[in-house]
Amino acid sequence: MEALRIAVIAPVWLPVPPPGYGGIERVVSLLVEELVARGHDVTLFAAGGSRSSARVVSVLEAPPVIGDPDAMADELFHTLSAYLHADEFDVIHDHSGIGPALGAMLGDRPPVVHTLHGPWTPLGRRFAGLVHDRVHLVAISRAQVQANGAVRYAGVVHNGVDLAQYPFCPDKDDYLAYVGRASPEKGTHLAVEVARAVDMPLKMAVKRMEEAEWEYWEKMVVPVLRGDEEIHEQPPHALKWDILAHATATLFPIDWPEPFGLVMAESMACGTPVIARPMGSVPEVVVDGTTGFWCDTVDDMAAAARRAPTLDPLACRRWVEERFSVTAMVSGYERVYRRLAGSGTRRPYDDGFASSAGGGASGDRPSPVHSLTASIRSRSLE
Repeated sequence: MEALRIAVIAPVWLPVPPPGYGGIERVVSLLVEELVARGHDVTLFAAGGSRSSARVVSVLEAPPVIGDPDAMADELFHTLSAYLHADEFDVIHDHSGIGPALGAMLGDRPPVVHTLHGPWTPLGRRFAGLVHDRVHLVAISRAQVQANGAVRYAGVVHNGVDLAQYPFCPDKDDYLAYVGRASPEKGTHLAVEVARAVDMPLKMAVKRMEEAEWEYWEKMVVPVLRGDEEIHEQPPHALKWDILAHATATLFPIDWPEPFGLVMAESMACGTPVIARPMGSVPEVVVDGTTGFWCDTVDDMAAAARRAPTLDPLACRRWVEERFSVTAMVSGYERVYRRLAGSGTRRPYDDGFASSAGGGASGDRPSPVHSLTASIRSRSLE
């Protein structure tokens, strides 16, 4: 099959792949590497410091600081720089926040695919309502689609993980794991309470970068800590994976409609079941009683932690292999790309979900100009 010229626009806030926290950037990295391996001509527009086997264009030497007054201008400059070269690609895959507004002006030449990585907020619903008939929205779970039926979708493609990176560990140690942001919607304090209720050690890999995260930590988490928790601040991936792999179970006590929850897939890839509240995509990602447990309360989660050793680690791993692998994710996106790039006109999405179909690509196509970075920087007023 003929290779496609694909532009992938990453958020500007972190390099690809991220050194620590950065779920979107990890997904973007896996997507780009597999697309290149399948023979596509890929250009990645990403923050300074990004690394890839694709052609990398970084118009900013370093990621902007979140919260800086100039950050919005930097984000716009990064994203607009990619769209100024739109006519050099067969399809643009946008993962940024501002991008769909720019893509909506292209008239589907080329088609713009935008992955919905975040939850539905009032502002997000309003924004998507303006652009959904001009760009091709891809949801990362069926739950995300069901949460907003007012917009048109190009498909559903679950996030994927590279199984080769996650050590499968059938033998578990006697502790619970928590991986995620320090925030009320992630239920960080509830994870501590569950570990206390079941009297098990707790190992935590947490992100506490922003002021709101520290405020929540000090107000809600610190008061319930026992003092014997093992807390790691955005550890290297290898340590995070080791924490997940050897845990009896991973706690995911969310209090919001999580669009996907990459940690759940990462944990199960290691053979570790997930104990989670059945909100958002959880019922779609975790099989209750097989790869984890759905629980509403701290007491229920504590009881589930006691039952976790009865679950088969291999069943957890195989579930991820079947549903949430890189192969499944990239094949889903390839299917969307080819349908849109090959049609010449917008066609409705009509087959349910684009989660695991498609295949590799081969063939030669002319590459986009190799002076993208120099060309873009020449437009800068700096």
